[in-house]
Amino acid sequence: MDKRMESAGKAVDRLSELVAHEELSQVEKDAVIQRFEFCYELMWKCGKDYLAGYHGLYEASPKKVIRKLREVSLLNDEETEKALKMADDRNLIAHTYDEELANKLIKKIYDYEKLMKKWYNAMKNKEK
Repeated sequence: MDKRMESAGKAVDRLSELVAHEELSQVEKDAVIQRFEFCYELMWKCGKDYLAGYHGLYEASPKKVIRKLREVSLLNDEETEKALKMADDRNLIAHTYDEELANKLIKKIYDYEKLMKKWYNAMKNKEK
């Protein structure tokens, strides 16, 4: 779990670097989406590891992991709802690239980045 958590922390930091900018070029927008996808994958897998390691719970899908994180009080109701929407958005953009959809997602990613940062820190703080 330590290696994946370390990777997740670095990935979230890299995403944060990009979303710190209000105006993005097309290349930067593409990078934000790629970093978002990568962060999301690491975060749900870290959540899976966290549940197994600290609660003896084993879930195999991202949405089930997110719901279980709420059950163990790592995420609250609002964060869980947002994380589930984030999962839907990640799946949508992973299977279809549409510029209009990408531009809508970019706006959401600014908010998702805050959630991933909080989610990461909550898991990291529980490890100690």
